[in-house]
Amino acid sequence: MDEHRARRDRMVAEQLAARDITDQRVLDAMRRVPRHRFVPPELEAAAYDDRPLPIGHGVTISQPYIVAFMTQALELLPGDRVLEIGTGSGYAAAVLAELADRVVTVETIDELAATARERLAGADGRTSDRIEVVTGDGSRGYPPGAPYDAIVVTAAAPEVPPPLLEQLAPGGRLVLPVGSGVEQLVRVRRTADGDVRERLMAVRFVPLTGSFGHRDEPR
Repeated sequence: MDEHRARRDRMVAEQLAARDITDQRVLDAMRRVPRHRFVPPELEAAAYDDRPLPIGHGVTISQPYIVAFMTQALELLPGDRVLEIGTGSGYAAAVLAELADRVVTVETIDELAATARERLAGADGRTSDRIEVVTGDGSRGYPPGAPYDAIVVTAAAPEVPPPLLEQLAPGGRLVLPVGSGVEQLVRVRRTADGDVRERLMAVRFVPLTGSFGHRDEPR
């Protein structure tokens, strides 16, 4: 067992399973994806720490627990199609691709999208052929791939962007932070009787940019 694998195992045991991450498929996915490949080289030693890390452009790779919590909240099944808004480093997309059939991930910053494509192409496992990285306005979603069984947003919006709701399939789940400053992580579940919203936890994320996000704020 190499050093990075041992560190991943400790991360899963101490930061995830010891808390409230109970979905074994999520734990296994977090154990498989090499997080150290998705951080800048100078931060590789901190890749499995219980904290977010900067990846440039005012953006961070989320704390492992937050990635696991949001992934678990999506309740993914084999065969699901997932839309991620906010590619960042590409790490969360790689985790999602371990659990779903197809992942479309949208990033507004060209440089981050390009770097994520490179990282995902070199990732282990089954991820790279399951993921499409798109550069564009994430607050508008990605209509060509709709409808999606699950949508996850890794930046905070003042309200749920209507285009994302429009692209959610019947029975689908949308997880995103809503608010400003300290946000609420919200899950919207599409049911036959309408959309059901649940508050999951208080979080802090960078603001979502784009037509339906926070206008004129740096990401």
